[in-house]
Amino acid sequence: MSQDTNSEAERSILEKTRLHKTHELLTCIIKSPPFSYVHLELLTNPPDAAVELDNLQVKSYCTAALRQFLGLTGTAIPLDMLKVEGSECWVRVPREDLGSFAAALTAWKGTSDEGIESLLRIKQCSDWLGAMVGSHGQDRLWNN
Repeated sequence: MSQDTNSEAERSILEKTRLHKTHELLTCIIKSPPFSYVHLELLTNPPDAAVELDNLQVKSYCTAALRQFLGLTGTAIPLDMLKVEGSECWVRVPREDLGSFAAALTAWKGTSDEGIESLLRIKQCSDWLGAMVGSHGQDRLWNN
Protein backbone atom coordinates (compact mmCIF):
# COMPACT_ATOMS: atom_id res chain seq x y z
CA MET A 1 0.00 0.00 0.00
CA SER A 2 2.90 2.36 0.59
CA GLN A 3 4.07 1.84 -3.00
CA ASP A 4 0.62 2.87 -4.27
CA THR A 5 0.72 5.98 -2.10
CA ASN A 6 4.20 6.86 -3.35
CA SER A 7 3.20 6.38 -6.98
CA GLU A 8 0.10 8.54 -6.49
CA ALA A 9 2.22 11.27 -4.92
CA GLU A 10 4.72 11.06 -7.79
CA ARG A 11 1.88 11.30 -10.34
CA SER A 12 0.48 14.32 -8.52
CA ILE A 13 3.88 16.04 -8.58
CA LEU A 14 4.34 15.24 -12.28
CA GLU A 15 0.89 16.64 -13.11
CA LYS A 16 1.61 19.86 -11.21
CA THR A 17 4.94 20.21 -13.01
CA ARG A 18 3.29 19.80 -16.42
CA LEU A 19 0.72 22.51 -15.65
CA HIS A 20 3.44 25.13 -14.98
CA LYS A 21 5.12 26.07 -18.25
CA THR A 22 7.26 28.83 -16.72
CA HIS A 23 9.75 28.73 -13.92
CA GLU A 24 10.66 31.64 -11.70
CA LEU A 25 14.43 31.95 -11.68
CA LEU A 26 14.87 34.98 -9.44
CA THR A 27 12.73 37.29 -7.38
CA CYS A 28 14.10 40.62 -6.21
CA ILE A 29 12.13 43.15 -4.18
CA ILE A 30 13.49 46.67 -3.68
CA LYS A 31 11.78 48.03 -0.60
CA SER A 32 13.45 51.39 -0.21
CA PRO A 33 15.59 52.81 -2.99
CA PRO A 34 18.63 54.82 -1.86
CA PHE A 35 17.91 57.83 -4.09
CA SER A 36 15.05 60.07 -5.17
CA TYR A 37 14.86 62.02 -8.40
CA VAL A 38 13.66 65.58 -8.96
CA HIS A 39 12.68 67.24 -12.24
CA LEU A 40 13.27 71.00 -12.02
CA GLU A 41 12.34 73.85 -14.34
CA LEU A 42 13.85 77.35 -14.48
CA LEU A 43 11.26 80.14 -14.39
CA THR A 44 12.24 83.69 -15.28
CA ASN A 45 10.65 87.09 -15.01
CA PRO A 46 10.22 88.42 -17.69
CA PRO A 47 9.14 85.05 -19.13
CA ASP A 48 10.67 85.72 -22.56
CA ALA A 49 14.22 86.01 -21.16
CA ALA A 50 16.49 83.59 -23.01
CA VAL A 51 18.23 81.93 -20.07
CA GLU A 52 19.56 78.39 -20.39
CA LEU A 53 20.71 76.31 -17.47
CA ASP A 54 24.05 74.62 -17.06
CA ASN A 55 25.36 72.24 -14.39
CA LEU A 56 27.09 74.95 -12.34
CA GLN A 57 24.04 77.19 -12.36
CA VAL A 58 21.77 74.40 -11.13
CA LYS A 59 24.26 73.46 -8.40
CA SER A 60 24.57 77.12 -7.38
CA TYR A 61 20.79 77.66 -7.22
CA CYS A 62 20.21 74.44 -5.25
CA THR A 63 23.04 75.22 -2.83
CA ALA A 64 21.69 78.74 -2.26
CA ALA A 65 18.22 77.37 -1.54
CA LEU A 66 19.55 74.70 0.82
CA ARG A 67 21.81 77.17 2.64
CA GLN A 68 18.95 79.65 3.10
CA PHE A 69 16.59 76.95 4.41
CA LEU A 70 18.90 74.68 6.44
CA GLY A 71 22.14 76.62 6.88
CA LEU A 72 25.43 74.77 6.53
CA THR A 73 23.67 71.47 7.15
CA GLY A 74 21.74 71.96 3.92
CA THR A 75 24.87 72.44 1.86
CA ALA A 76 26.02 68.97 2.95
CA ILE A 77 23.18 67.27 1.06
CA PRO A 78 24.80 65.59 -1.96
CA LEU A 79 23.30 66.45 -5.35
CA ASP A 80 23.95 64.63 -8.60
CA MET A 81 23.12 66.42 -11.84
CA LEU A 82 21.71 63.80 -14.18
CA LYS A 83 20.71 65.97 -17.13
CA VAL A 84 20.48 69.66 -17.91
CA GLU A 85 18.62 70.60 -21.08
CA GLY A 86 17.42 74.11 -21.91
CA SER A 87 15.46 75.36 -18.92
CA GLU A 88 14.91 71.92 -17.36
CA CYS A 89 17.12 69.63 -15.31
CA TRP A 90 16.99 66.32 -13.48
CA VAL A 91 18.71 65.94 -10.10
CA ARG A 92 19.32 62.92 -7.85
CA VAL A 93 19.31 63.33 -4.05
CA PRO A 94 19.41 60.79 -1.20
CA ARG A 95 15.88 59.53 -0.56
CA GLU A 96 15.84 60.64 3.08
CA ASP A 97 16.75 64.21 2.03
CA LEU A 98 14.03 64.64 -0.60
CA GLY A 99 11.61 66.37 1.80
CA SER A 100 14.23 68.87 2.96
CA PHE A 101 15.38 69.49 -0.62
CA ALA A 102 11.83 70.09 -1.87
CA ALA A 103 11.03 72.39 1.06
CA ALA A 104 14.22 74.39 0.50
CA LEU A 105 13.50 74.93 -3.20
CA THR A 106 9.87 75.80 -2.51
CA ALA A 107 10.85 78.41 0.09
CA TRP A 108 13.69 79.88 -2.00
CA LYS A 109 12.88 83.32 -3.41
CA GLY A 110 15.21 82.96 -6.39
CA THR A 111 17.88 85.26 -7.70
CA SER A 112 18.02 88.48 -9.71
CA ASP A 113 20.69 89.31 -12.28
CA GLU A 114 20.59 92.35 -14.59
CA GLY A 115 16.84 92.77 -14.09
CA ILE A 116 16.02 89.11 -14.77
CA GLU A 117 14.57 87.18 -11.84
CA SER A 118 15.15 83.43 -11.88
CA LEU A 119 14.00 80.56 -9.69
CA LEU A 120 13.78 76.80 -9.86
CA ARG A 121 10.38 75.12 -9.69
CA ILE A 122 9.85 71.45 -8.91
CA LYS A 123 7.87 69.87 -11.73
CA GLN A 124 7.86 66.38 -10.26
CA CYS A 125 9.79 64.10 -7.94
CA SER A 126 9.80 60.38 -7.34
CA ASP A 127 11.80 57.53 -5.86
CA TRP A 128 11.71 55.90 -9.30
CA LEU A 129 13.34 57.62 -12.26
CA GLY A 130 11.49 55.42 -14.74
CA ALA A 131 8.13 56.74 -13.54
CA MET A 132 9.26 60.33 -14.14
CA VAL A 133 10.84 59.70 -17.52
CA GLY A 134 7.78 57.77 -18.69
CA SER A 135 5.49 60.69 -17.88
CA HIS A 136 7.79 63.36 -19.37
CA GLY A 137 6.01 65.19 -22.16
CA GLN A 138 2.49 64.12 -21.23
CA ASP A 139 1.51 67.74 -20.59
CA ARG A 140 2.20 68.50 -24.28
CA LEU A 141 0.01 65.63 -25.48
CA TRP A 142 -3.26 67.58 -25.21
CA ASN A 143 -1.82 71.04 -25.85
CA ASN A 144 -0.63 70.49 -29.45
